[in-house]
Amino acid sequence: MTYATYFESFDIKELLTQFPMDQAFTDKFRNISREQLRAEQNAMFLRCVARAWQIPFYQRLWGNAGITPGDIQSLDDITKLPVFGKHEIMASVEANPPLGDFHGWQDGTEAGNKPLVFHTTSGTTGRPQPLVFSPHSREVQSLLLARLYRWQGMQPGDVVHSVYGHGMINGGHYVREAVTHYTQALFCSAGTGIEMRSAQQVQLMKNMGANVIVGFADYIKKLADVARENGLVPGKDIPVRMICGHLGRESRETLSAAWGGVELYDWYGVGDTGAIAGQGPDQDGLYLMEDAQYVEILDVDSGALVADGETGDMVVTCLYKDDIYPIIRFNTHDVTRVLTTPSTLGMNLRRIEGFLGRSDNMVKIRGINVFPQAMAPVLEEHASFAGEFICVASRDESGRDDLAVHVETRGAVGDAQLAAEFGALLRQRLGVEMSIVLVEPGALAALTGIEVRQKPVRLIDKRFA
Repeated sequence: MTYATYFESFDIKELLTQFPMDQAFTDKFRNISREQLRAEQNAMFLRCVARAWQIPFYQRLWGNAGITPGDIQSLDDITKLPVFGKHEIMASVEANPPLGDFHGWQDGTEAGNKPLVFHTTSGTTGRPQPLVFSPHSREVQSLLLARLYRWQGMQPGDVVHSVYGHGMINGGHYVREAVTHYTQALFCSAGTGIEMRSAQQVQLMKNMGANVIVGFADYIKKLADVARENGLVPGKDIPVRMICGHLGRESRETLSAAWGGVELYDWYGVGDTGAIAGQGPDQDGLYLMEDAQYVEILDVDSGALVADGETGDMVVTCLYKDDIYPIIRFNTHDVTRVLTTPSTLGMNLRRIEGFLGRSDNMVKIRGINVFPQAMAPVLEEHASFAGEFICVASRDESGRDDLAVHVETRGAVGDAQLAAEFGALLRQRLGVEMSIVLVEPGALAALTGIEVRQKPVRLIDKRFA
């Protein structure tokens, strides 16, 4: 029996031409017109649709919506197709264990008969979801991230300290592949605090001379505190010059200062899709990788397209995934908005503000939509904030909702005036009254999972328990 190996199933030179990096990348998107880009996107989209019609999941999803193959003639027809998300994928897995029927691996087609890369999500919002990739889609995913890293300033010889999780989780593996396959930086896969204790991590960083950190902002900030606790000066004993990670709404100033005033670069992606957008050297919004990803911003409630500048759910179609697992109109449930100002770099790519919160983690308190992630930069305005918090939503017998914000503080936990000050800050910025519970530094670690999770828990919703 003969079959293609991983590296025989794609052409790396073709990929590097199709998805250029460095000067070739910036040259392309300074010169391409929106019409030319749309034509490229359209051709890739139609290949994805043709493949999706061979897969039972899409046959069911689209058939139940009354869609027939002839209904989708171009990218202009994409809004006719229903969106889907993790719920539909997990239903597919439950009905067809262990991997579901949302993909076409080993389905007898040329597109499906390829090696499979298998990982899962972290399970932040429930049971981990299977993630499957062909070698082609895996390498494009890694290449897109490396494109962003190199654009942001990652250089040959850099020592990159990664706090992304490994195990079955996709993130740490494909970040490692992006750096090792497409840069000449040295990659240290330290992982989360449970994979390698924080004190050991800062010592490793010192010993290796780490000058770039990649990962989620919460834990990167914690590592700066741990370094100081161990007598090390971030930015001096550990010469970090750049942090490339998922920054979201965390205070950039606070994180930068914690590591000695380093440069910060945000990027965004989810496990299914890989890198979708990232900051460039101008640090003015996140540029969408529109040669690979087609992004729509939809109203959270109605599902209708919103105007640029308005917030909504990011819905993503991966234009490069036309073999094992096409992804067409995947609702990330991450909220953002498209920026309306022109690129200062002259790049003809749309930009988004970045991750503003999760619509499925949004809490409506007395008519006001509250995103727990939005609280971090507000709390950081108070000098007594010790860096960690968690929100607990509850509902009383009358049906009135309340949101209690548990805040780690350097002040006295019984100080009513201090609690009132935190409450006033949140009320002023977010527009709704919330109760405040003060706790000692480190007291919330078991609830947030800051040491063991890539993305700490920020909301415990007891209203529907």
